[in-house]
Amino acid sequence: MDNKITAEALCVDAACSGNPGKMEYRGVHIPSGRQVFHFGPIYGTNNIGEFLAIVHALALLKRHGSNMTIYSDSFTARTWVKKKQCKTNLERNEKTEQLFQIIGRAEQWLRNNSYSNPIETWQTDEWGEIPADFGRKH
Repeated sequence: MDNKITAEALCVDAACSGNPGKMEYRGVHIPSGRQVFHFGPIYGTNNIGEFLAIVHALALLKRHGSNMTIYSDSFTARTWVKKKQCKTNLERNEKTEQLFQIIGRAEQWLRNNSYSNPIETWQTDEWGEIPADFGRKH
């Protein structure tokens, strides 16, 4: 990688108050800074939010016929997307059932769809916080 941000790209990020806790995620169009999608809050974990954000971006871009680059700062989420499986340790119970159904739909989408969008690592050390960050770090 040449460590330059692709001009026309989407970035995704998740935030969680507690882990697990109140989780949400979003996608931001990098050139315009415009929020393209937002989901949550729902009880979950940060890694699940990061995973769902990438899949949400992939599905949205595919619907629009775009092979735009997606940036994520989550190694775990990118790995789960590659393997088409959310390998969370979150307990499945009444409180998390709705989230697990969403995870199931995301995994099914990954198994049933192909995509050409590059999923790149956001280089936080070089570029600063990812634009989709919720700005809640302590």
